[in-house]
Amino acid sequence: MTGEPTPFQEEASGALADRPESWKVERTSAVYSGAKTATRVDHVHMPGRGGADEVVAREYLDHPGAVAALALDERERVLMLDQYRHPVAHRLWELPAGVRDEEGERPVATAARELREEAGFAAEDWYELADFFPSPGFSSERIQVFLGRGPTRLDEAEIGFDRIHEETDMVLRWVSLQEAVQAVLEGRVRNGAAAVGVLAAAAASRGSFASLRSARTGG
Repeated sequence: MTGEPTPFQEEASGALADRPESWKVERTSAVYSGAKTATRVDHVHMPGRGGADEVVAREYLDHPGAVAALALDERERVLMLDQYRHPVAHRLWELPAGVRDEEGERPVATAARELREEAGFAAEDWYELADFFPSPGFSSERIQVFLGRGPTRLDEAEIGFDRIHEETDMVLRWVSLQEAVQAVLEGRVRNGAAAVGVLAAAAASRGSFASLRSARTGG
């Protein structure tokens, strides 16, 4: 076996960071187009055996992206919402979150709006907490999670949002960050943005959140 080529390349050093890259697409088509997402098929040039390219079909969900708001109060409690999710036939404990469906709205402003509309709270200070692709094998969705400190309750006039459908019977609960972490680790909380956000907040809290970058909702 000695001397046989390996199919893997190893990198010994350098910053651990994703990087943008786009392979040549020969043609693309929309299989389905909905209100907020579309299913597309791209025929992509990919490396084949013997060094020659192969054109391979890749089907994926074209998604505008989403944000989530992790509101953390002075007692280190996380604001979470219980909501019905039809595709998985579960009620899930989640962070206030939503699709980026407002043209030109900055991601952190969307997070602040979702916190206001879904939970009836505003936050004094905002920070970038996590940024991830939940299902990069079949979706272009990108989720950005923001930490909101100094949350305050709003009155109905300030909220200005009518809840319908899945949002009509959401339950709000303040949970200690430690309890939320334990719920994620024990598989009791399985929403992706909630799990990533909670674990990221717990990691950042060890340094009193000093490592986080500030995110302004305006301007």
